[in-house]
Amino acid sequence: MDIRIVFMGSPDFSLPALRALAENYRVVGVVTQPDRPAGRGRELKIPPVKELAQELGLPIMQPTRLKAPQAIEQLKAWNPDLIVVAAFGQILRPGVLDLPQHGCINVHASLLPRWRGAAPINAAILHGDDKTGVTIMKMDPGLDTGPILSKSEISIQADETAGSLSPKLAQLGGDLLIETLPAYLSGEMTPQPQDDSLATYVRMLKRTDGELDFNEPAEALARRVRAFNPWPGTYLIWGDQRLKVHNAHALSATSPGVGVFTIQEGCPAVGASDGLLMLDEVQPSGKRSMPGDTFLRGARDWSS
Repeated sequence: MDIRIVFMGSPDFSLPALRALAENYRVVGVVTQPDRPAGRGRELKIPPVKELAQELGLPIMQPTRLKAPQAIEQLKAWNPDLIVVAAFGQILRPGVLDLPQHGCINVHASLLPRWRGAAPINAAILHGDDKTGVTIMKMDPGLDTGPILSKSEISIQADETAGSLSPKLAQLGGDLLIETLPAYLSGEMTPQPQDDSLATYVRMLKRTDGELDFNEPAEALARRVRAFNPWPGTYLIWGDQRLKVHNAHALSATSPGVGVFTIQEGCPAVGASDGLLMLDEVQPSGKRSMPGDTFLRGARDWSS
């Protein structure tokens, strides 16, 4: 079957899906986000999908807005039979959704209808889910509301971070996509409607979401640290500086008081509403990341 596919994606999560498609189908174009300034030097950084597309010799388009007339004209010129989306970062309007004969399908990093929205990997860890997975769905104008083609699930480990879970789900999504496409394209697979009554939503994350609120239980704070590692990261205010928290765990112990800094088992800790948050790895302002006990050697006033 000679199928013309356009792929839309941007971050590292998108890469296994694009590579799998390029190995098994004819990818006639790749749509990704524009190059953007990044880092202290604010040098332009290209999206990971653009880098892979260049390596594979695929045509690339980087529209600021997908609904721009030039972008629509390019999509029409590529004449796709199917559009595959994996963490693209822009909304697809009806004019794009209706363009291919086989519509548009999305590789979504949750077990829909749980965690519709922009940050499903973070949400699953943050809320203490014991499993998550990937859903292949046919897209409609709603936010991750389209009918489901297939799902594959994995367990969330006790020490899982968003940074460790994302590549697992990315590879799972690439594999599931290739397993799903033959039956879908041949018409042998009937998309199944989602149960909207079970839907949960997660909004796009902001940097300010990373501040730790010690009115919460220590276990919830530990999940937040894992869920927001590596981005947007978590932090607390110590004196007049922001102390980044890269790794932490909850300790079931009597809290010295909400937000009280203390030392427990030779490591820095902070009292929560229930228990202690043990700071296993921190990064003071202007310094490198370090283990909590190393940090204490230069922070003699930590618990004063």
